This record gives sequence, structure tokens and C-alpha cells, in this order.
Amino acid sequence: MPSVRRQLTPVPFVNVAFDDEFWSPRLMANRTVTIPHVYRQCESTGRISAFDLNFQRPVPSPVVLIFGDADAATWLEAASFSLATHPDPDLEALVDRLAKKIIHAQQPDGYLNTHFIAIQPDMRWRNLRDWHELYCAGHLIEAAVASFQATGDRKLLDASCRYADLIDATFGREPGKKRGYCGHPEIELALVKLFHATGNQRYLKLATYFVDERGAQPHYFDREARHRGEDPDDFSAKTYEYCQAHAPVREQAKVVGHAVRAMYLYSAMADLAHENDDISLREACERLHENLVTKRMYLTAGIGSTRDNEGFSQDYDLPDETAYNETCATIGLILWNHRMLHFAGERKYTDVIERALYNGFLSGVSLDGAHFFYENPLASLGGHHRQGWFECPCCLPNIARTLASLGGYFYSLGEHAVWVHLYAQGTARLALDGQDLTLRSVTRYPWDGVVRIEIRAPGPRRFTLHLRVPGWCETWHLGLNGGPIPEAKLEANGYLAVDREWHPGDVLEYHMDMPIRVVWAHPAVRSLQGRVALQRGPLVYCLEGVDHKGIPLSRIAVDPGTVVSDRYVAEHKNGLLGGVTVLRGPAKVIEEDGWGGTLYRSRPPATGSLEIMAVPYYAWDNREPGEMRVWLASTA
Repeated sequence: MPSVRRQLTPVPFVNVAFDDEFWSPRLMANRTVTIPHVYRQCESTGRISAFDLNFQRPVPSPVVLIFGDADAATWLEAASFSLATHPDPDLEALVDRLAKKIIHAQQPDGYLNTHFIAIQPDMRWRNLRDWHELYCAGHLIEAAVASFQATGDRKLLDASCRYADLIDATFGREPGKKRGYCGHPEIELALVKLFHATGNQRYLKLATYFVDERGAQPHYFDREARHRGEDPDDFSAKTYEYCQAHAPVREQAKVVGHAVRAMYLYSAMADLAHENDDISLREACERLHENLVTKRMYLTAGIGSTRDNEGFSQDYDLPDETAYNETCATIGLILWNHRMLHFAGERKYTDVIERALYNGFLSGVSLDGAHFFYENPLASLGGHHRQGWFECPCCLPNIARTLASLGGYFYSLGEHAVWVHLYAQGTARLALDGQDLTLRSVTRYPWDGVVRIEIRAPGPRRFTLHLRVPGWCETWHLGLNGGPIPEAKLEANGYLAVDREWHPGDVLEYHMDMPIRVVWAHPAVRSLQGRVALQRGPLVYCLEGVDHKGIPLSRIAVDPGTVVSDRYVAEHKNGLLGGVTVLRGPAKVIEEDGWGGTLYRSRPPATGSLEIMAVPYYAWDNREPGEMRVWLASTA
């Protein structure tokens, strides 16, 4: 049987440097504002001092105690990523101080969870379904790996190995072990990272066990509840679909339950499909991905339509105003698709990554880097705003670690091949076939679709350069050094392949046409019928009330034919929202005149004309409070 292992290898984020007008300011805000802000909040809410184990202060809410360790750990991972690209002695000292606190809290047997050490030691490993012991362990492991890779200091990595060794001795199918797994997946993908950092096969085997055991019968969560003296039917979520434990993972066909949990589980499944050369796991991931992107994902790549389970409901249930779309879920979606992309370099996965990064993820953080969305609806009457902190703040350090490692999503290497997935101005340092190679990109993406890529190498090199043609791009042009490039071929995977001998100083000129597009939802999406959205390049646009004073956005209707004509224009405004391209054009507005005190009548309301201005969705709620709407009424 042929191998199903990944054919591509991602270029590490430390080898990619940005100097563009779009991402560079956001990465600087992440380093100088977001990462310090999250640490201060973790400190003031007891997440840092929890590792002192004294708990002499007023005990914070149970939510903080049960999974607060994960928030501190994710911050440490973000800070470590930042150190890897931008050394900072003060930040390194802070990372070291937190690492020492964590190690000090570790118990002689290797156990490391502050809540179950200091508050409920008798409940250790007794409620994997609801509590987050293994989830927290996973984030601690990921933080330890990141810290080791950034600083070379092994002390936290060694501590995480001791904890992983304890977990390995506790869980498994061998006699005397618990047949359990976490209600919130995370430990699985963390163990794969620990395996790569240490080479210890036991960690890979343990990750495999946790994935394979999930959903097995008799159900562990049922037995666990009975051992606690509880009725398993009293489970608040009512179904194990909530935690993707309703069936063995290879039998699952629909994306269900809590959205973040699903994405972390599928990420681990993709990892193990590669590590174990397991075609059944890869096929399960492909099946679940098809269900998600064709029936359960928002235009912004937000996922999770309902607050009830912070996740999925049913096919085509994608309401805009009540959309949940947790920022962490979109981050998980990026993680999963990045893993799936590397099996065969298929554009469909990169398209999701790009849609998520520029829309559903980036909306989660304000332009100043200090205010955040937990939920990302596609419409608001004016009451939904970013906050500086949440009782459950997992999205904040998750945003920070994603931005700090952003460069890792842009390039990959294959056999005698370089893959360019996403476009931004900057430099990528590559080691292709054992030799150094640098790509220098110059572009204003996503504001326009022109990208110039210069080849920098000591001498001529033959390799294939793969350039993604985004799913939104219908026409494109490719040239080399001012002339044509006959070697270019558009392959079935959605990438242009240019196989030639490259010379130092060669400049590839890639033009992707970026017109304003109108988007309709599938007819089965009931809540969006008769409505359209606007998109240009990778960016989804919205209307904000601040630009349409006194006009309820629900009364504005656009003519799709007019939008794609030359009556709608894209105009870049340097002084607005940090510099954005806005869309301007005519629309209709339903007027209220003549209704008086009448609630219903038998003749239609009058309509008037106005010019609308749409801004990128990611940038909304950065000015004065007001309405927002992505999906607009259509006159067609």
C-alpha cells in the first residue's frame, strides 16, 4: 500500500520575516501590546500565582482554577515564539520566572495541575469528561516545547516529560491503567510535539492511544460518572457529540459538538495519520473537512453557529447575528487545515487558512492589540464589542501565539520544490536540498494582487516553484524578468508549478486580478436567502453604522449587477482603520416616511438611494460603537 504521509514540510516561522504594511504593524502590536497585556491579566487574575500553590488570596472563580493553568501556559508559548524571532531580555526573564514557578509546583510523581494539587487533590483524574486536567497538561507541554526551541533551556521540557511519563503510566489499555481520555482534546497534538522534541516514541504511542480510544464502548465517561456516584445521563451537554466522543473517530462523518474541541481533535488525527501512515485517519479527516466547508462554515471561516454548545448545530444552520464563531475555534481550524495541506499541497486547505486568517481570526483582536472578541458574529445591532479580558480568556493568549508564529503558514518545502501558500511582503530563508535559498517578496497584498518574488541564491538552482492560485481568483498573469514564462502550469491541486533552472536575481511577477465580488449563500441556508455579501480578494466586507448615520443597516439593499459593474470602486484610505481599502457604490434604502402609527399595510414602503461604504470585516468595532452587517439585502 502506498504511503499517505505528508509530501510537504512547513518552513519554520523563524525563517520568515515580514516588512509589509498589513502584517508588520499587527505583529508589532502583538509583541509590544498583546503579549504584555495578557501577562498582566494572567497575573492580576491569579493564573500566575496559582503555581505558588498557597492560595492565600481570595480564591478566584472555579473556572479560573480548573483550566487557568492552560491560559498561563499558552501565554508562555506565545512569549517563547516571540523570543524566537525578536530576542528581548526582559521578556526572556519573565518566561524564565514563570517556567521556574511551574516547575516548583510539580509534584514528586510528576503531576502538575494547580487546582487538583491545592484545591481538590482527591479528584485527580476522576472527571476527565468535564474537567480539563489533560487539556491543561497539553498546553503545558506545548509551552515547554516552544520554550526549549526558543531558548535552548531544557528545564521546562524535562518537567513536561516527567508529567507526560506520569500520564503514560496512568492511561492506556494495559492492566491497571485507566481507559480514559480528555473531554477537551489538546493533549493528543501536544504529545506529538513532545515526541518530535525528544524523539521518545512513548509519547507518540500515548497520543495514538488517546485518539484511538475515543468513543470506544463501554464508554469511559459512563463508567467514570458511576464511579463518582453520578448518573451518566445527568451530563449537562446531554450527548457525547459535544466532546466528539459519541463514536470512534474513524466512524465520525459530521463535524459536531464544541467547535474548539473538534478542531484540536482533528488536528491530532491529521498528525497521527502522518506519523503512523494511517490512511483511515486521513480519510476520516477528509470526510469531516468536506462536511465542514460545504455545510457548516461561515463566509469568514468562523465556525460554531450556536452558543448552546459553543459549536455546531446542524447542516446549513448559519445565522449571522447569533453566530458564535469563537476565535479559538477559527485558530483551531487554521491548525487543522495547515496539517491537511501538507499531505499533498491541495489549495482547498490553503483557501480555508487564508479566509480564516484575514477574517474570522483577525477580527478577534483590535487594531490596538488590547481588546478582543471571544465571539465573532456576522451582524450586530450595536451591543457587541471587544473587551480587554474575559472570565474564560483562552482566545487572548491563543491569538498571541498565532500571530507570533504567523510566518509558519506561508511557505513549505517538497522534493526539489518550494511552495508559496500565502502572500505578504517579506523574506523567507529556506534550506532546499541542503542548500541555502532566499525568496524576497514585494507586494501590497491583500490590498492588491500583485506579487513580485526575487530568487536569491549563490548560483543557478533547478527546482519547482509552486504558487497558489486562490479560489477567489478567476484570472491571473505570470511573468519572469519582464517577459513570459512558458514553464508555468496550473495543476489540479490549484497551484501554478514553475519547473526551471532559476538564477540569482530572477524576478517572478505574479498578478492576481482582484475585482469586487458578490457572494450568495447556498439555498439551504435559510437565514441568508435574499441576501448577498461583498468580498474583494481574501477579505470579506461589512457595513458599519458609523459610516451610515441614522440608517438601520437592515434597510440597505444592494443590486448585485451594480456591485460588479464599474459603479462600485475599491478605494484605499491610508487614514482609516490603520489603512484599508474600502468599497464604495450605490444602494437602495427602505424609508420609514408615511407609516405613522401603522404596523402593517398593503402597499410597499418607499425606497431611496444612497452611497454605501464597506470596510473589511476584521476591522469592525475599532471606531465608535454601532451596527455591523456582512450579509445585505439584495434587490435582485
